[in-house]
Amino acid sequence: MPDTPPRTVFFISDGTGITAETLGHSLLAQFPEANCRQVRIPFVDDLDKAIDCASQVREAARQDGVRPIVFSTLVNPETVAGLRQADALFIDLFEQFIGPLETELGQRSTHAVGRFHGIADSNGYMARIEAINFAMAHDDGISSDGELAEADVILVGVSRSGKTPTSLYLAVQFGVKAANYPLIPEDFERNKLPGELHRYRSKLFGLTIAPERLAQIRQERRPDSRYASLENCRYEIDAAQKLMRRENIRWLESTAKSIEEISATILQAVRLNKPGY
Repeated sequence: MPDTPPRTVFFISDGTGITAETLGHSLLAQFPEANCRQVRIPFVDDLDKAIDCASQVREAARQDGVRPIVFSTLVNPETVAGLRQADALFIDLFEQFIGPLETELGQRSTHAVGRFHGIADSNGYMARIEAINFAMAHDDGISSDGELAEADVILVGVSRSGKTPTSLYLAVQFGVKAANYPLIPEDFERNKLPGELHRYRSKLFGLTIAPERLAQIRQERRPDSRYASLENCRYEIDAAQKLMRRENIRWLESTAKSIEEISATILQAVRLNKPGY
């Protein structure tokens, strides 16, 4: 197929821009052949900033030769009007949903800038901070027996199988207290779980990975070492999977999955009904 012309996609918000970007990415993922240059512009909370954004959108249209796409979560009608001075495909994510919700709920929206963050701060902000601190303090097997009792989930798997980034994502996104333990050759030789993990079997969840991918990751950390060799990676992955099967630990092959998919699977498996932020 011929190359599609490059097109600039803007994610514009009066807050961090994360909502606009997340929803926009979900929609753009349905068009894998689209050639998009993505620009996030957060904190557009007054008319002057909106007019400046409109200027950037016009300049992108001039450079690309096609009109840009704008995903917007602006709520102030004045800033929305200022942004719409540019010629673009505007996808106003709030406009699509606020009207139907007002009708269904029988009340008017506040149209207040930053309202989401006020709700998040009051309901879950401290829980997320505590979960982040917990994940950092209980990384790579640094946990006492008593501390593990506080964990919502305990991730196990060989070194570099994705436990730490998954623990931090669960903390940041869901306020989940996640500890993680590496499975090492000594565990396979003893033929048992490390430490006191057997006491928290209901909280355990395993991560595994393709040996080839594991070798690639470890090679970047310790080049040309036995630790990074494909032979050793195959041995550790095979031994870890056998141990998890024998101990009846739920586990996931994470090689081709995003961290969002991994985290959603873990939440469902350990029955944690945590809201996303």
